[in-house]
Amino acid sequence: MALFDVNISNITLERTQSEDEPRDERLAYVEIALLSSIFITAGMLNFGLLLVLWKRRKQLSRMRVFVFHLCVADLVVTFFQVCPQLMWDITDRFVGPDILCRLVKYLQVVGMFASTYMIVVMTIDRYQAICNPMVTFQRRRAHWNGPVSAAWCVSLIGSLPQIFIFSRVEVAPGVHDCWAQFIKPWGPRAYVTWTTLVIFVLPILTVVVCQVRICRTLHFNFQMKTHRDGEATSKPLHSRASSVAGVSKARVKTVRMTAVIVVAYIICWTPFFTVQLWSVWDVEAPTQTATFTILMLLASLNSCVNPCIYLLFSGKLPKSLGALMCAGEPNLKDSIQDEATMVSSLYISLRSKTDNR
Repeated sequence: MALFDVNISNITLERTQSEDEPRDERLAYVEIALLSSIFITAGMLNFGLLLVLWKRRKQLSRMRVFVFHLCVADLVVTFFQVCPQLMWDITDRFVGPDILCRLVKYLQVVGMFASTYMIVVMTIDRYQAICNPMVTFQRRRAHWNGPVSAAWCVSLIGSLPQIFIFSRVEVAPGVHDCWAQFIKPWGPRAYVTWTTLVIFVLPILTVVVCQVRICRTLHFNFQMKTHRDGEATSKPLHSRASSVAGVSKARVKTVRMTAVIVVAYIICWTPFFTVQLWSVWDVEAPTQTATFTILMLLASLNSCVNPCIYLLFSGKLPKSLGALMCAGEPNLKDSIQDEATMVSSLYISLRSKTDNR
């Protein structure tokens, strides 16, 4: 059973139904071992981080809300994309009725959409916080906000074609599998290209534009801060202005974390979408080789990387992981103070930028 027949991304080309080629057992063992490792690692990391964030739900900052839902999206990928593919590799054929086939295919792409667009809305939120800070001052301590809801709605609606494209079909006499049925030859090309655009190309362009503008704004703020530091020797700064440097470091830290998440997403998914496009646009593409298979499987590593990135950038969170899971509700004093300091600091930064103009 080749990966392009059962596919981990659910957007691949259907093989001729009369064929029932034996699979490469060595490659199947590699797939099973790799998927098992990804499933266990991604499940433990995302579930652990989700539990920690839930323990701290009363002081969730805006950024942590996005991370919380990114963990949920990665768990959807883990349990509804990686796990079914793992079971599929073990059994060699899809085992289940037609409705289960369509449901699995739908949920697999829901996870891809959600993970991608949660990164997009997270980046846009950082862009608003840095480039248009006054717009984001009215913060609501809600686990569901507009951007998060929009990301989930896009994911649920954008995955609907899977229900109609995939079904349980007879691939050989007495042998059934869950495969896609396209209008050849343009059907597979149109669908793979469209999916690549909406899940990969357009989101990447969006986050790159946001990151470039963020970097420009931070560079301008750094120059303004350097100018104020030069004047500090002759004129003391206001007490609120003296805290700008500390808060700016926290803001820059969240921007860096978002940028690293975006880079990790690009690294993990670029080979995957490249071989997908290659497979449908080149009839001589080596789709049955181990290289194609491994490149597609490694895309799921992104669900393991995201929680690691957040834990790496949140210095106190990994150290207090055990305490948070066992202790009661944390004190909100520090969180409220940080929010107030950020508002005042951003206001001063905005005023300085306006005066400079």
